[in-house]
Amino acid sequence: MSQRALIIGVIGAGQCDSTIYQLAQDVGEEIGRRGAVLVCGGLGGVMEAAAMGTSSVGGITVGILPGPSTHAANRHIKIAVATDMGQARNVIIAHTADGLVAVAGGAGTLSEIGHALKIGKPVVGLKTIPDLRGVHYVDTARDAINRIFELI
Repeated sequence: MSQRALIIGVIGAGQCDSTIYQLAQDVGEEIGRRGAVLVCGGLGGVMEAAAMGTSSVGGITVGILPGPSTHAANRHIKIAVATDMGQARNVIIAHTADGLVAVAGGAGTLSEIGHALKIGKPVVGLKTIPDLRGVHYVDTARDAINRIFELI
């Protein structure tokens, strides 16, 4: 029996500046290089950047979308899952991922972090909401992926 690939969630804001976008893209590249699957919310900003990074190195990207159509996914998502559940899809992302990397973000990201921690999933924080108990904070994309692989 073959072992399934690890699934790493990348969570963060749907809109971000170019510095955060590049950081999320670097995280995505690291995920793809390690042979893990990226799961994210499938839209823009951090989600798009991470998916771009993973797909640029031949990795698999999964987008768990808030709306009723797979057509809303960014162009770097290979597998789009339409939930028509709005923000409730955050619970699906937390349950699907073996571990999550939070890149910047706001209230939606905080929701995903909370769900992940509640169910015992490891969370690594990169320029995200500070001082959350249970989040492992790091400074670089490579450190984020090294740490999440240590924690899974």
